[in-house]
Amino acid sequence: MLNKLRDSLQPTMEKVGSAFASTGLSANFWTGLGLALAIAAGVGYASASFGIVGKYPASVIGGTLLLMSGFFDMIDGTVARVTKQASRKGAFLDSSFDKIAEVVIFIGIAIGGLANPVWCMIGLGMSLLVSYTRARAESLGVELKGIGIGERAERMLILAIVGFIPLNGTATDDGAMGWAVILVSIVAGITLVQRIVATAKKLL
Repeated sequence: MLNKLRDSLQPTMEKVGSAFASTGLSANFWTGLGLALAIAAGVGYASASFGIVGKYPASVIGGTLLLMSGFFDMIDGTVARVTKQASRKGAFLDSSFDKIAEVVIFIGIAIGGLANPVWCMIGLGMSLLVSYTRARAESLGVELKGIGIGERAERMLILAIVGFIPLNGTATDDGAMGWAVILVSIVAGITLVQRIVATAKKLL
């Protein structure tokens, strides 16, 4: 769903990518920074169990870091294109780091008690299956980019943004992270079915 938005923002992203490329730092550096921020987000979510902050502040901290991670997840590819250094190694690292980030995020949410652990496992499992179906389909020559209502970017946005919502309108509430995880699980499940159906049709 966000692919159309990315396409419309492409000229702007190219300018931003050029600015980051001018630092001399490689696309892989920005990929690593995105992963580091995602890990920090996972720790932020988990911090609710450390007794330092409450559940809602932990959701805000984690969500903010997750949005920052998502920004650099877009920047790395743009930098690679601008510098003409796109490579299979970079694509592999980007994809692998994305999966590591998702695992860390869901684990952090579960440890922090921000959502039911069972729903966290369902959400993580569905998310990884969505990625697996694309990888497997593309290994068979079927392109699935843009197929489905909830790719990784959409799912992470749901977690970050919905987690900012206090359940009863105050900063002392637990927050809506529990609902965010349920929503991500449903969206990922629908996307999984969509991709299986789309791939099966093309392989007939």
